[in-house]
Amino acid sequence: MIRSAAALLLLLVLSAPARAGEAEAIAAYQSGDYAVALRELPPLAESGNALAQTVLGYMYANGQGVPPDAATAVKWFRLAALQGSADAQHNLGYLYDAGQGVPKDYAEAGQWYRLAAEQGRADSQYNLGVLLEEGGNGLAQDYAEAALWYGRAAGQGDAYAQHALALLHAAGRGVPRDDAAALAWFRRAADQGHAPAQYSVGVAYNTGRGVVADDAEAAKWFRRAADQGYAPAQANLGLLYDHGQGVEQNDEEATRWFALAAAQGEPHAQNSLGIQYKNGYGVARDYVQAYLWMHLAAQQGHPDAMKNLGELATRMSADEIAEAQRLAASWRRR
Repeated sequence: MIRSAAALLLLLVLSAPARAGEAEAIAAYQSGDYAVALRELPPLAESGNALAQTVLGYMYANGQGVPPDAATAVKWFRLAALQGSADAQHNLGYLYDAGQGVPKDYAEAGQWYRLAAEQGRADSQYNLGVLLEEGGNGLAQDYAEAALWYGRAAGQGDAYAQHALALLHAAGRGVPRDDAAALAWFRRAADQGHAPAQYSVGVAYNTGRGVVADDAEAAKWFRRAADQGYAPAQANLGLLYDHGQGVEQNDEEATRWFALAAAQGEPHAQNSLGIQYKNGYGVARDYVQAYLWMHLAAQQGHPDAMKNLGELATRMSADEIAEAQRLAASWRRR
């Protein structure tokens, strides 16, 4: 599951009252004058100023004015986190989560995320939920507690958490299975432009889970996610065009969407694109290209691709198969 895109965040709020030099240091940082910030921040940080410690940690973590140095970032974040800075707690949790500057340790990451989450940070609540849902690396899996933290972040409008909570409702993990509740959370995230949630809304309408099946509505939501480059949605939109479900049947459009998803490595789309090339649907018939895409799908374990390859091979020469395999090897090395 994707973690919050905002992994390392700063919410720069000056202490009240601001300490001498603090406002100048933060203003320099915010304006991109890292040389001045690096002159002003260390004395403040050494004197125990948690905001200065947090900003220094952020600068070292991201290489702003200094070479990236995750270990030094950990040092400064830890000092600020121990003083209760939610920013520092979140960022320190992320570094343990990612194994940057410290060994990867989900239990330690969870402790720091939890401290920030308890202060109301939605991104920390979400990331803690992810760790609890996945488990491992020193942290016990706990779907029920994951759902609790996703719920708190979702209630604050976090689209990642809304989607994650919806998935738990759809699977009945940590919460009772409830397709209607799942769809409601999918919709809240989808309405914020979250592509995986838009895809999930499309799946719900396509399959009739939690709502009356409606292929036209499914196509609408698949398209929204597909237009953002989300490969599973591109693959499913291609299938709707291929079958004429919810949209007018169009081989060229089907092939176009299959190709976009296949280029991102989506195995169902790769197999479907191979079929298009094999039959000349929406594209000129080309057995080499057909074999290439089916071969790539088969190597990812697609259940139908290997069977399709075997049938296709009976129509091809040894040289054509060798060329397709060469193209597949080249594609994988990209």
